[in-house]
Amino acid sequence: MKLKEGTIIAGVSARHLHLSQEHLETLFGSDAELTPVKDLGQPGQYASEEKVKVEGPKGEFPAVRVLGPVRGQTQVEVSLTDAFKLGVIPPVRDSGDIDNTPGVKLTGPKGEVELEKGLIIAKRHIHMTPEDAERFGVKDKDLVSVFCDTEARKAIFQDVLIRVSPKYALEFHVDTDEANAVFLKSGDEVRICSEL
Repeated sequence: MKLKEGTIIAGVSARHLHLSQEHLETLFGSDAELTPVKDLGQPGQYASEEKVKVEGPKGEFPAVRVLGPVRGQTQVEVSLTDAFKLGVIPPVRDSGDIDNTPGVKLTGPKGEVELEKGLIIAKRHIHMTPEDAERFGVKDKDLVSVFCDTEARKAIFQDVLIRVSPKYALEFHVDTDEANAVFLKSGDEVRICSEL
């Protein structure tokens, strides 16, 4: 897809989880491996065939998709609406920052894991390569505002985290609550704008 000058593709992130190898094997059996079914916007990232039950104090989601590849730590990402159903309200965090976060119970076909931590609401962010960052005049960990020019509800998201790595592809990530509020869909184009 060819982008207009200065625009960024949006990716709407539904509830999902990342598993460590240890937890993958506990949930799906020894020597288990993830089975890719769909590539995601970030290079090397994919949705897997594997799903697990995520259970909180008040409710559960019976089939939450695991994203691959495996990571060093297990992390569950939900929206605030999802959190209400689970009965636990996690903090808004950058991916990987799971210290002092609540846990949930995970159940797979071969076993269960009681997470002590790892449940987060992902901070909205933009993935960029170093070349993208130079072009947009930003650096890793900067906070910017993003304009969504949707027909039904134009909006500006503030405090959007910039994440820079040669391994990334240019993409703006929000969760389903944020996207639904402004009628934003995966594949829509957004722009970085000046702070108000």
